[in-house]
Amino acid sequence: MSAGAGALRSRVLTALVLAVVLVGVVLGMPPAASLALIALVMLAGAWEWSALLGAPGKAARAGYVLVVALGLALAWQATRDPTALRVLLALAAAWWLVALVWLAFAPKHVRGWSAALAGLLALVPAGIALAEIRLVPGIGAALTLFALVLIVAADTGAFFAGRRFGRVLLAPQVSPGKTWEGVFGGLLLAALVTLAGGAWLGIAPARMLPIGIAAAAFSVVGDLTESMLKRHAGVKDSGSIFPGHGGVLDRIDSVTAGAPVLLLGLLQVEVLP
Repeated sequence: MSAGAGALRSRVLTALVLAVVLVGVVLGMPPAASLALIALVMLAGAWEWSALLGAPGKAARAGYVLVVALGLALAWQATRDPTALRVLLALAAAWWLVALVWLAFAPKHVRGWSAALAGLLALVPAGIALAEIRLVPGIGAALTLFALVLIVAADTGAFFAGRRFGRVLLAPQVSPGKTWEGVFGGLLLAALVTLAGGAWLGIAPARMLPIGIAAAAFSVVGDLTESMLKRHAGVKDSGSIFPGHGGVLDRIDSVTAGAPVLLLGLLQVEVLP
């Protein structure tokens, strides 16, 4: 077996295990436990993000995790007001548009402070969005599972479409392996998942499809932003906890951009109970 085939096998097997665990956790855990798990995942992501800042030692890295934890706590309190929640989600979407400009025009201009701010703007709104999605009355668990499967589908479709059809590089200065063909493959699979998810959740396709595609498109920006910061820090993966997939941050980078956009879209079209 070639090294490439072995790596792909490891990636697929890990993905299957994660998928089984994901379904069990999302559908089986009570809301309070789910919120605690979301917070822990975001803080684990913050720890890995801190390694991309050039922070001098574990104390500084722990300090960054505490800042993210404080941001999550303050944002959670503030967003008990529905208007404040919409504002936070809109600001998150605006940040990812700024990140897109950063990726397009200045991917080599990364400083410790800008990477730290990017992490705060990525992890805090994502944590709040996932928590709010999980707490939607009646369909919270199903909607959470849909959100995660949607973003995984965009990533998986991009990976395999890029391997098979990839020719035109998407962002060679940031992630030389990603192609436009991969992006379109990911969006196509995300669209199919959105239609299936909308039918499952009882949301009309005309309302659900644009939201799902937008969330999937933004998830690409989240992925590329982490890739840009990893390239600046000189690391391939944020961690090694998942064979073939890297660290926690490598698994949630797309979610950090996709989840707030998904929830914002659902709130805007007023389809949530």
